[in-house]
Amino acid sequence: EDPAVQEEISRKDDRLLALLKDVYVESRDPPARVKDGGGEHLPCKQEEKRLTKLSHLGYLDVMKVPKGKISIVEALTLLNNHKLRPQIWTAEKIAVEYSLELKEVNSLLEFFIPFTVQEFPKETKKAI
Repeated sequence: EDPAVQEEISRKDDRLLALLKDVYVESRDPPARVKDGGGEHLPCKQEEKRLTKLSHLGYLDVMKVPKGKISIVEALTLLNNHKLRPQIWTAEKIAVEYSLELKEVNSLLEFFIPFTVQEFPKETKKAI
C-alpha cells in the first residue's frame, strides 16, 4: 500500500527485459519405446455398438451401448419382464434380444432381483 513500493512494482526494468529476451528454452520428448510385436501392425479394434431398446427416455438413458452390454434401464426392464412373465422372457430370448452371452444372462437373472414393494394390512401396522 506504500506508494513507493507500488511504483517500484509497476516500474519497467529495461536491463531485466533485455536479459529475459536472451533466454532460450528448448524442450524435447524422450524417444518413444516401442514394444516388440514381431513387426505386425494390427488394426485397432472398433467396438461394435447397438441402439438401446428403450430410447424413449431421451437424455436420461444412453442411446448406444457396446454389444454384449446393457444400460441400467434395459437391465431393470429385462429383470422386471422376466419376473412378471418368465415363460415368455426366458434367458435365451433375453440373450438374443439384447445381444448378450447366455451365461451372463443366466448369472444376471440368478443374482440380481428387482425390488418389490409390499404394503402391510392396516391391522399389522401397529405390530410393526
